[in-house]
Amino acid sequence: MSLTFAFLIGLLTGLRSLTPAAAIAWAAYLGWLHLPRSLAWMGTLTAVVIFSALALFELINDKRPTTPARTAPPGLVARVVLGAFGGTCVAAALGAGVGVGLALGIVGAFAGTFGGYQARTGLVKAVGTRDLYIALLEDAVTIAASFFLVSRL
Repeated sequence: MSLTFAFLIGLLTGLRSLTPAAAIAWAAYLGWLHLPRSLAWMGTLTAVVIFSALALFELINDKRPTTPARTAPPGLVARVVLGAFGGTCVAAALGAGVGVGLALGIVGAFAGTFGGYQARTGLVKAVGTRDLYIALLEDAVTIAASFFLVSRL
């Protein structure tokens, strides 16, 4: 089960790079997620504030027409690094191998990045609507799924 969660947190990171990290910080802060000492800083109020603010900034910035595609190198690198981190946190909290959690977080981040891009552009074309509406739907799904996932750990 923990390996699935590590992959899924990576997948969600591919959709919105900072939302799953913010959800992990909140889960650790609220006591839903028990991280080992080396990652315990994620459960501090400082981490919650920083990751939440960064996630909010990302949600807003994503809607700007000048924002590069998530598949562009800077965004892709951020998603892979944060996917690895999220997978590591999930695996560590569940007592699973952190190396495997890290790897699955990376695989999930790649899947979420490229799959999310294809899904979003495909939905915009299929539905014939503005990208903004699909982006808002993607935000809602990522936020809800991230918090649902960390509440089940």
